[in-house]
Amino acid sequence: MKLYLILFIFKFLSSSLAQILPKLTIDEFLNSTYYSSLSLSPNGQYLLVHSMRPAWESNRYDNTLWLYKTQGGQKKLITNQLSRSITPKWSPSGNWIAFFGQYNEIPLAITWADGDSSLYYVSISLSKEENNSSESEWKDVIRYRQRKLTDSSTIYRIDISRKKRKVSVKKITIVDIDFLTAELLFVPVENKLVFTSLSTIVENKDAFEIYSIDLRNVSLLSRLTNNQALERNLQLSIDGKHVFFIVDSSILSEDKNVNTQNRLYSINLINGKIERWGKDFGGSIRGYTIRSQGGVYMLGQLGINVEIYLQQSSSKYSILQRGWTGTYHQISSSLSTESSAIALVYSSVERPEEVYFVNHIDQLCLAKAITSENQLLTQRNLPRAKSYKWINNEDDRTIEGVLHYPSGKFESATQGWLVLEPNYRGSTGYGDAFINELRFQLLSRPGRDILAGVDRLIADGIADLNKLAVGGYSYGGYLTNWLITQTTRFNAALSGAGPTEHISFWGGTDLPAPLVDLMGGFPWEVPEILYNESIIYKLGKVETPTHIITGTRDIRVPFDQSFILERSLHYMNVPVKLLLIPNEGHSIDINPWHGKIKVREEMKWLEKYGQIPINRATEKTSIK
Repeated sequence: MKLYLILFIFKFLSSSLAQILPKLTIDEFLNSTYYSSLSLSPNGQYLLVHSMRPAWESNRYDNTLWLYKTQGGQKKLITNQLSRSITPKWSPSGNWIAFFGQYNEIPLAITWADGDSSLYYVSISLSKEENNSSESEWKDVIRYRQRKLTDSSTIYRIDISRKKRKVSVKKITIVDIDFLTAELLFVPVENKLVFTSLSTIVENKDAFEIYSIDLRNVSLLSRLTNNQALERNLQLSIDGKHVFFIVDSSILSEDKNVNTQNRLYSINLINGKIERWGKDFGGSIRGYTIRSQGGVYMLGQLGINVEIYLQQSSSKYSILQRGWTGTYHQISSSLSTESSAIALVYSSVERPEEVYFVNHIDQLCLAKAITSENQLLTQRNLPRAKSYKWINNEDDRTIEGVLHYPSGKFESATQGWLVLEPNYRGSTGYGDAFINELRFQLLSRPGRDILAGVDRLIADGIADLNKLAVGGYSYGGYLTNWLITQTTRFNAALSGAGPTEHISFWGGTDLPAPLVDLMGGFPWEVPEILYNESIIYKLGKVETPTHIITGTRDIRVPFDQSFILERSLHYMNVPVKLLLIPNEGHSIDINPWHGKIKVREEMKWLEKYGQIPINRATEKTSIK
């Protein structure tokens, strides 16, 4: 779940500075390009870039795969209908690419073998005979928790023959696996396949582990981890004897009693020993790439920045690489010992997101942009931002956020707007203790962090007490729903895909286990915590006009949570509006028009209510 919440703060000026560049429009912002993945060829001479951009006329996003020459920047279009779920893979020689189109039968994962003549892939097990038998007996009735054939996987090998410019393939079934698989990695030294297990509902922590199969005897299934955490991003070390992986603690924590930030580990495939990398690093590991000279480059988040760190071995310190301040979103390196090339995706408030290339990490500050898809944004008067810190006097915790303000007006507002993004308790980049302090106070503690930040903005003369609004999405929506029960200082609220009632949320979400960790137990075990952190029992205090939006196919925060909020506010005569976005899940990323309508309607709501204190915005009457 996304962890962000935005405060909209109005403060009007009597004059404005002349702007040399035109303002950025909402349409221009929504037309920007996002880079989903990148992968350098083994020799570093070519770069695969997966970009995502709205295709308004076709009501979808173009998922485009480009092939760039790293020297010279020439590019070639491979496809604009790339599968979003499978990252393209270079063959070992770098002469071939494996990828899947948007409308193919998509496997769960793919990996090349030790040459260019074969690859492995895993897909959901399908048997027409068993499926037809089940349909004949049960028709369209769903037996919940009844194990289905589609809960298992099958691994295949594809042998590729290239003769006289003709390519033929042969598919061979390798083994059936009794669970779903998320990632797949071939290990030539051991002649093994390493893969992660997967479950569509995060309910049983044992459902997420790393396994291996010896291809010389596929009946030998070995479990490599037993940490009850979510492992992802498998990569093979240069020596071929270790598999690296990230433990993503935003979904599942390794210790049921402690929440942690993301961590990087490696497992020795010979003796099974697991080692943690970046132990000396106090932040969260967002990503990494294997270093051709050994070790790794890590994307480490500390505070509001994500920078690159080098670590040569697990026993050595991680070393910050001198680069630009901002966020390095992705990183890829060549695997040839003759090349030290690195490709990365970078952005900052002043620089829109683009792909960069550098021949050596020592030249990081001199990295050159390979792409220019977002060049228009450099020709617009973009907002500026700075770190903004305050103290929650309840426990003297320092909280940091990002304060956005318009170019040319330091701590002032274009059209009256300032925006604060607070990194409240539970946010990554501030140490494990900071993230763990969310437990048992999943709304009240971050809520107090946020309100302390608002108090500081007002005390500093930045925000106008009478012109405040609040909004957020996912966990930010959760907190928005909570904050409007705690105060009437916000003139308007924007709630996106936010839970309203803990127990029904736990019962309907696809992430019940993480919610139990945050609450400290099952609902019947911690009723006092659920009551203290309850939104539903405090909704009678709400007076804030609230705009709500949710996707009709959201399984992360089911849309009934938004119905509960809307119905409650409706019966209390609080201005409320609910938008249901069809065929969208939690992220609202299928049809770009849905995102545009979301922003458009939220802006209208703020224009209508955001500048009017509640005692003038609402006239509550009793319900007859």
